[in-house]
Amino acid sequence: MAEISFGGTDEENAELKKLYAEVISNTDSFENWEKLVRTAESLEGGLNRNSSPQSIAATREVYDRFLAKFPLLFGYWKKYGDLEFSIAGTEAAEMVYERGVASITNSVDLWTNYCSFKVETSHDPDVIRELFERGASCVGLDFLAHPFWDKYLEFEERLEAWDRIFAILDRVVHIPMHQYARYFERFRQLAQTRPLDQLLPEDTLSQFRQEIETEMVAAGQTIQLKGSEQELEQKMRSRIDNFHLEIFARTQTETTKRWTYEQEIKRPYFHVTELDEAQLVNWRKYLDFEEVEGAYTRTQFLYERCLVTCAFYDEFWYRYARWMLSQPGKEEEVRIIYQRASTLFVPISRPGIRLQYAYFEEMSGRPDLAEDIHRAILVNLPGHIETTTSWANQQRRSGGLDAAINVYKDQISSSDCDVYARAAFVAEWARLLWKIKGSPNEAREVYQTNKQYYLDSRPFWISYLNFELDQPTSPEAEPEAYSRIKQVVEDIRRLSRLPPLTVKDLCHYYMVYLLERGGKGAIKEYMTLDREINGPFSVQSVNKVKVALDGREDTTNRRLVMENGHPGVEVNEAAIRMGENPYTKYYQQQGDQPIPVNGQVAGY
Repeated sequence: MAEISFGGTDEENAELKKLYAEVISNTDSFENWEKLVRTAESLEGGLNRNSSPQSIAATREVYDRFLAKFPLLFGYWKKYGDLEFSIAGTEAAEMVYERGVASITNSVDLWTNYCSFKVETSHDPDVIRELFERGASCVGLDFLAHPFWDKYLEFEERLEAWDRIFAILDRVVHIPMHQYARYFERFRQLAQTRPLDQLLPEDTLSQFRQEIETEMVAAGQTIQLKGSEQELEQKMRSRIDNFHLEIFARTQTETTKRWTYEQEIKRPYFHVTELDEAQLVNWRKYLDFEEVEGAYTRTQFLYERCLVTCAFYDEFWYRYARWMLSQPGKEEEVRIIYQRASTLFVPISRPGIRLQYAYFEEMSGRPDLAEDIHRAILVNLPGHIETTTSWANQQRRSGGLDAAINVYKDQISSSDCDVYARAAFVAEWARLLWKIKGSPNEAREVYQTNKQYYLDSRPFWISYLNFELDQPTSPEAEPEAYSRIKQVVEDIRRLSRLPPLTVKDLCHYYMVYLLERGGKGAIKEYMTLDREINGPFSVQSVNKVKVALDGREDTTNRRLVMENGHPGVEVNEAAIRMGENPYTKYYQQQGDQPIPVNGQVAGY
C-alpha cells in the first residue's frame, strides 16, 4: 500500500501516520482501520467545503482503501456519501452511493438511504422512480425489506400517484416478509376504491365476470338492467376480494415457513468477527429449504443474503457456485461467483476456491486462464504444494506428461521453494512416472537420486516406501521386491532424520509386509525389528548409533550409564596423559566442585 499525504496539523498528521503504520502492519485488523477512518474524519475539526485540499484528499483515500478492503460495510458507505455531500455536493455523494450499491447490492438499509437521498436532492420524479425500481429488483424480496417499501410508497404518496401506490402494493402482498399483513390491509382498503380493470389481470377478470353472469342467468336475472349491472359489480368485487384473501393466505403460509429460519438470524449484516456454529447451521438449513422450494429467484436472493453475513466462509461460496452450475444456462453467473470469492472475500491463504475456479475455466474450454489462476496463486504462495500439484495435473491434461513434469522441475529449482515443498514435488514427479507413464524404474531412479537431499522429509519417505510396497509381484519376483523394500526401510532407520515416532510408524508398515508377504526367515526379522522399534531405548541399537556423535553404540551406552546416576566415568587416555582428571566432567554434571589435578579439593 502506497503512502498517503495527510493534511491537518502536525499533531494530527503524526497520529494519522501512526495509525496508518498500524494498518500497514496488519491490513486485516478491522479495529486499526476503524481508528484510522475516525481520525481522518476529524481532521481540522471535521471536514467541510472549506477544509484544506490535502485533508479532503487524505480522508477520501482512507475511505477508498478501507471500503476496498471491507466493501460490505453498508454503514460506512452511507457515512462516506454524507461526507462527500458536505464536501463536494450532490453529484459526488451520488457517485459514492452508486459504488456502495454495486459493492453490496442487497443491502436494504443502503438502498433505502440512497433513495431517500435522491428524493431530497432530485426534482425529477421519473429519475427517482427509476432508482426505486432498481432498488426493488435488488432488495424487494428481503424478509426485512419493509423500510424500503415504506419509503417507496411515501414517495408516491407525495405525488398522490394512487394508481402507482396500488401497483406497488399489488407487488408487495405476494412477498413473504416480516410486515406482510400491514401491506395487505392497506391494499385491500385501496382495492375498494379502484376500478375493476386495475384489480386483476384482464383474463382473470373476464373469467370471473363470465362465471358470475352464468350464475345470474341461472338465477333468472337479466344482466342488462341497471340494477343487475350494479349487482354484477358488487359480486365481482366480492369475488375479487376473496381472490385477494387467497393471496394473503398463501403469503401468510410462505411467511410462516420462513419465519422459522429468519428468527434465528442474529446478525443479518457483515462483520469481521466469526459467527457461532448455530448461525452457520441455520443458514445451511435455510438454503436447503429454499432449494427444495424450487424458486430460482428466491434461492439466488437468499444465497446473496447469506454471503453478506458469511462472506469469509468458503463453504457457502462453494455451495453457491455448485448450485448455480446446476441451473441451465448460468455459466457466466458461476464465473462471477468464483471471481467475487477469489478477488474480494476468501484470503489467498485458503486457495481452494481459486483452484475450483481454475477447474471451472478449464471445463469451459479456457485452459490458458486456468493456468494463469494457478500462476497467480503461486506468486502469493510460492511453493504451495496443493496448487503446484493441481497445476501439474492441469498441464498434464492439456499438454501431456512432459508438461506436468516440467512444472515440478521448475518448482524444485525455484529459490522460492523450501526443502519440504521440493521433497513433496520430487515424490509427485516420481508418482507421475509410475502411475501415468507406467515406468517404475524411472520413478525409482528419481527417488534414489534425490533421497540424499530430503533426509528429514516425511512425505518423501512415505511416498518412497509406499511406492515399493505397491509394486506388483509374483513368487519369482518377490525376493527382488523384498530387497528393495528392505533397503528403503534401512535408509529410513539409518540415514533419514525423521522423528522417532515417524520412523516407528513407517517400520510398522514393513512389519505388516513381513507377516503377510515374507518368506521363511521373515518372522525372525520381524521379531528383531519389533524389539528395535517397540522395545525400550536400551535395546534400540540403531537409534543408539544415530544419537552417538561418533556413530558408535558403545558411546551412547557409556553416556546412558553416566546420565542415569551410576558413577561410571568415560576414560580418555589422551586427556589423562595431558594431566586432566577423568572425574572432573562427572562432578560438574552432578553440580559438585571438581577435584583439582593435584587431588586436593580447593578450599580445604
